[in-house]
Amino acid sequence: MSPLSVPDAIRRRRSVRRFRPDPIPPALLRELLELAVAAPSSWNLQPWRIVVVTDEERRAALQRACYSQRQVGEAPVTLVFAVSNGGWRQEIEPMVAQAEARGAWLAEYAANVRVRAPQQQENLERRGEMREFNIRDTMIAATQAMLAAESLGLATCMMSGWQEELVKEAIGAADDEDIGIAVLLEVGYAAETPVDPGRCALSRNVFLDRLGEPYPAGRSSDDDGAGASPLRPEPAG
Repeated sequence: MSPLSVPDAIRRRRSVRRFRPDPIPPALLRELLELAVAAPSSWNLQPWRIVVVTDEERRAALQRACYSQRQVGEAPVTLVFAVSNGGWRQEIEPMVAQAEARGAWLAEYAANVRVRAPQQQENLERRGEMREFNIRDTMIAATQAMLAAESLGLATCMMSGWQEELVKEAIGAADDEDIGIAVLLEVGYAAETPVDPGRCALSRNVFLDRLGEPYPAGRSSDDDGAGASPLRPEPAG
């Protein structure tokens, strides 16, 4: 199977809640992970810690942490997207040195990062905003993994309903105060084909320049028009 284009992967993706037990080939799983960690992050600090859970007992523990939701028990792989709030201190210099060695960052820019990135991180810590900031970056990687999985013929379900302390316990981080949980992503082969429920028209929740100024209608019929339903079904994936 040839990978789907990014637009096709976005259009076809659905949240799957029934998975087949088929394992994901190791090479395919590695490709998925490589695409996930290619995501951008502030100063390229990459705060995510992705735990690939395939062990049956740990998957069962994650299912309990997710209020016993079926898809967590059925999917052969759960990607736990955790964050390290203090890991940047050990990793910033190797990251900058690598960027210099690859010719991605000139010496002047690298020197700037060595000064300004720690200043930003320390300000975030002082204001108590580090966790939220790192979760934003990690959600980019998780979304990238979700779309990459769809492109590669895999199905996913993004999980936002879970108990953090139990998730941390399941991945061996129960006593690690540095670690937080951003999101869980179930990955496998779909045992169902969910119907597209549709999305709001652009005129309902997309605005031009400021809230309250609807984005103008276009030829794509994104605008629902006067008197139309506030929901406009998209083409089926």
